[in-house]
Amino acid sequence: MKIVLASRNKKKIEELRELLSELLSNVEVLSLDDVGIAGDIEEDGTTFEENALIKARVAAGSGYIGVADDSGLTVDALGGEPGVYSARYAAKCHFAGDHDDEGNNQCLLYNLRDVPDEERGGAYVCAVACVFPDGREFVVRGESRGTLLREYHGTGGFGYDPLFYFPQFGKTFAEVSAQEKHSVSHRGKAMRAFAKKMKEYL
Repeated sequence: MKIVLASRNKKKIEELRELLSELLSNVEVLSLDDVGIAGDIEEDGTTFEENALIKARVAAGSGYIGVADDSGLTVDALGGEPGVYSARYAAKCHFAGDHDDEGNNQCLLYNLRDVPDEERGGAYVCAVACVFPDGREFVVRGESRGTLLREYHGTGGFGYDPLFYFPQFGKTFAEVSAQEKHSVSHRGKAMRAFAKKMKEYL
């Protein structure tokens, strides 16, 4: 079974390949580049679910099963920000420099500078959408709650992982192994829900 993952993010593709290989047998994960889908996909949805579906529908245009995830960080004290803008949050802070992980993290730290420790709760959220060539589609969701720290801890992972403290581990997502992270992460939860749902459709 071939699945086209609507992404060009090498870290994300590798992470999803690892998760899927553990959950579904005989699955070959292809990227947009592998099937010749060029250009950027405009993610103009207002929710993670909407954006995941937009991307999965484009991937399904290849004739294979299209899968996409949209994920990000929602911070309670910031009214749910960065939310769907997690990957480009630095644009909200003129000083943050490049719109990369470092810029995004610096912007988040700045916006949380006056928020007391006990109010720095938030959640990583992941929505995974699946669209079949015949038009059938579904979306699942996973969440992991934690606390946003005031400084970086750890060098692993990506995104906001060095700031995302997970109480169950007593560490940030950047301080644990990939296997540990997968066991509790928003993406791990969403992919397990995806695999379960996928088996019902096949």
